Amino acid sequence: MELNPTLPDPRLQLIATARYFYQQGWMIGTAGNLSARLADGSFWITASGKSKGELLLNDFVLIAPDGKIEASATQVIPSAETAIHQLVYRLFPKSLVCYHIHSIESNLVSRLVEGDSLLLPPLEMLKGLGVWQENSCCIVPIFVNHFQVAQIADDIKQRFVATPPQISAFIIRDHGLTVWACSLEAARNYIELLDYIFRYMVAAIRLGINI
Repeated sequence: MELNPTLPDPRLQLIATARYFYQQGWMIGTAGNLSARLADGSFWITASGKSKGELLLNDFVLIAPDGKIEASATQVIPSAETAIHQLVYRLFPKSLVCYHIHSIESNLVSRLVEGDSLLLPPLEMLKGLGVWQENSCCIVPIFVNHFQVAQIADDIKQRFVATPPQISAFIIRDHGLTVWACSLEAARNYIELLDYIFRYMVAAIRLGINI
């Protein structure tokens, strides 16, 4: 596919976001992946095996709505979690961005419960996630970290089709956090807000505070 030069290219902002996340310790090594959807339904996603602190324009792969590779640099393959990004865009048509990070806190909080849902404390930060109720009951879905990404995607599809998520986020246990949003700025805010809440939860447990 010939890229349309008149359409805005989100890769520069994805590069800046990935570098910021890398500096926070949320995308160390080559961990994590980011994508942004274009007007025609295709989306740019980070290539597999690339340091998120040193991404270049050629470190992205353009994926068609049907999952086929439309454009990529030589010897560059898309992220192993491309199927999850594709599913998110299909389930939530208004979403234009999907971020997946591997933070310490998102893994620790996934072990605070044995079930498939994490109850968040009613902090002020929840308003940034669109939760405005007083003493709200906000839940983040948790999924099993299967070796085969296709199985994770299938689990997400089955659950979200039956029960849409309360907020635009889920955790893969012992793996990381995924969020999606209608803009790159909103997705970054979701990551920051949820990381804050997770750090609060971990700190509260250490201090013996009931959350």
